[in-house]
Amino acid sequence: MTANALVSELEKTTAIAMASGKPLAERLRMIADQVRELSPEFTGAVEAFVGKLARAEAGGQAPQIGEVLPNFVLPDQKGHLVALDALLRDGPVVVAFLRGHWCPYCRITASALAEIAATASELGARIVAITPESRQYARKLEVDSGGAFPILADFDNGYALSVNLAIWVDEAMSGLIGGAGWDVPTYQSNDAWMLPIPAMFALGRDGIIAARHVNPDYRERADIEEIIAALRGLA
Repeated sequence: MTANALVSELEKTTAIAMASGKPLAERLRMIADQVRELSPEFTGAVEAFVGKLARAEAGGQAPQIGEVLPNFVLPDQKGHLVALDALLRDGPVVVAFLRGHWCPYCRITASALAEIAATASELGARIVAITPESRQYARKLEVDSGGAFPILADFDNGYALSVNLAIWVDEAMSGLIGGAGWDVPTYQSNDAWMLPIPAMFALGRDGIIAARHVNPDYRERADIEEIIAALRGLA
């Protein structure tokens, strides 16, 4: 199957997964299973890539439960600056790191987060997502999230680097991603080929991490119900 055909099929499956109402893990598995079926080459490269990251313990030095997540000031998709410490004055905050609008797993995760945004609000909490994409492309993730929370632009992965969540994408993997038509350098306005490790942190009003999910295998994401459970505990 050609790269463009693969992306086309993934677009269809992404839409189906987002509308399915299934648990997030099952929605994500729909994408992984389709990639495995349609492109063994892509799947093999992914397994090699995430295996290398796992051996290097990528993300292991990111902030831990019981630690304070450092402050940030980042622009949202509308160009407004958003500061973590300002958000925390109003209540707990969920911070999600997403790779970008081009990533089916991130689109599905953004959609799932939108589904719990109202519940989070009832618990006095806010959700924000951080992506290395420019505002133009961050707006595309806003479509998947229904505008339920801010999409913050982390230019050059500066904040992700500061919390040990940025990784370099090797030539084998970047070649396949680019060859599929996902122009990551354009989306990020640089050619560094760096991406954040998908991660999620639930913070109390003091900024201390109450729940954490960091996994260099981008096909795995935080359990949405566990996030809500953490927010209930903080409330």
